Amino acid sequence: MRRLTRHHPIRPLAGAGLAALLAVSLASCASSDRDTAATTSSGGAASEASSAPSSSSGATGSESGGATGGSDDQLIFGAAGAPSMFDPLYATDGETFRVARQLNEGLVTFTPGTADVAPSLASSWESSEDGLTWTFDLQDGVTFHDGTPLDGAAVCFNLDRMYSQTGAGATQAQYWSDTMGGFKDSGTPSVYASCAAPDADTAVITLTRYTSKFPAILGLPSFSIQSPTAIEQYDGNNVVAEGDSFVYPAYALEHPTGTGPFTFGGYDQANNTVTLLRNDNYWGEKAKVGTLIFKIIPEETARKQELQAGTIDGYDLPNPADWDGLTAEGFNVAVRPAFNVLYVGINQKNPDLQDLKVRQAIAYAMNRQQFVDSQLPTGAEVAQEFYPNTVDGWTDQVTQYGYDPEKAKALLAEAGKSDLTVNFWWPTEVSRPYMPNPRDVFTAFKADLEAVGITVNETSQPWNGGYLDGVDAQQADLFLLGWTGDYNTPDNFIGTFFSDPTSRFGTEYASWGTTLSDALGAADTIPDEAERTTAYENLNKQLMGEYLPAVPISHSPPAIVVAGNVQGLVPSPLTDEKFVGVSKS
Repeated sequence: MRRLTRHHPIRPLAGAGLAALLAVSLASCASSDRDTAATTSSGGAASEASSAPSSSSGATGSESGGATGGSDDQLIFGAAGAPSMFDPLYATDGETFRVARQLNEGLVTFTPGTADVAPSLASSWESSEDGLTWTFDLQDGVTFHDGTPLDGAAVCFNLDRMYSQTGAGATQAQYWSDTMGGFKDSGTPSVYASCAAPDADTAVITLTRYTSKFPAILGLPSFSIQSPTAIEQYDGNNVVAEGDSFVYPAYALEHPTGTGPFTFGGYDQANNTVTLLRNDNYWGEKAKVGTLIFKIIPEETARKQELQAGTIDGYDLPNPADWDGLTAEGFNVAVRPAFNVLYVGINQKNPDLQDLKVRQAIAYAMNRQQFVDSQLPTGAEVAQEFYPNTVDGWTDQVTQYGYDPEKAKALLAEAGKSDLTVNFWWPTEVSRPYMPNPRDVFTAFKADLEAVGITVNETSQPWNGGYLDGVDAQQADLFLLGWTGDYNTPDNFIGTFFSDPTSRFGTEYASWGTTLSDALGAADTIPDEAERTTAYENLNKQLMGEYLPAVPISHSPPAIVVAGNVQGLVPSPLTDEKFVGVSKS
């Protein structure tokens, strides 16, 4: 078994105001601190806080309750956005993955609270010396929610299904294309070569080249092993494009079937709730609550008020301004380490933005330090490049873009773009770990751009109601997005962002787009760690000095909060929280 993560020191969460917050101990994760952006929500209304029991279990990661679960308790968790559907193969967003993580499992997972790869459906694995052949030994006695067995053939069915996506399915299977390259009939080289099942207990995956991200990627929700029977019964591959959106099959909407500790109970769109039920046939330790409900509450203030009212048991991304107050009221606020980046993407499809001086002018125009100081909590920091300094290849030897509006104006003038107009997009109906309140983020940088003479045309759309699809269709000139790391490699950040020249950044229109893509691909294939790190250091220098396809804004530590009577939720730097061990007292 081979681990792809490294041990890094965890920097303390600064600030006396956080002293009362729960300490989150990460045994060996890859991250530094992380913040949530401050939002406009006022906290205010704490009048109903007494509904939350005052006794605290201490760390939310503490285990309690019976080893085999069995409680009929219902736990309601406030989600920040709606899932796009329930087949994680076609998802890229955190709210879809939050549900998928409870329903499904991959061959590997991550040790709770860390970015370390750990066994899951595979009890162990080994690779050939060249890193091309990986043999996975499967757990005994695992069945899918429909009662069919997990075996080597089912694993290979899933890997082959992912590899064989076509048309709209291939478009939406973005995690596959971002990490594995092409599909079977796409003509684009793929890291995946084949999968074989020599017996029921074994799956052998063969790769076409070494990659630094294997086998960690098998722990991502998109690589979940799902029931072949259910996928075929409910036409799981029948994804259809309609305009800028996609229509998903019955499998993805109504019949997701994994091996996880919860089964799918239903999605009540009228009441914005997703209901999951304990899987009493689960092969591992069974869930401690009988029903798990994700209640979709896009506004952070509303999530807080519902927690205080006792109508939900926890929620994600509390406003940092509320952390101390929530703790004082008896709620458990756990701050995750920062393992993310917020950025303003710059689409090279717009000819005006293909001039490096224009992109640099945009970077100099943005007062990122003021944004961090005024909107983000203690522990947040301005991002110098596109991933935190705890990831290999980070270097401080990159071009720096301090706030300098006069330099921004001069660069625009040199480029002949003093009258520049941009279409700047921001999302609604969502909070993200790196961007809890998109409106505030947009408002701050819109003002900065207008201050140097740039005309900003504003577009806002719901996160899963046009925003992501529109940005991916290269409709925005500038856009707010970010990323929470899935695992600890540089490729997971800058490889995901910029390897595909046809991505939302439109680097296919830049003279350097293919060069950048090729260099990212080459770096990922370097087996020697030191040599690979040097390659990524050089890439970071080029990204910030020569290419600048986006402006990195900040790294910030988001929090998660639960009522005082909730135990067992382990905050994850990857936002990979599982609810199987969560109970109520």
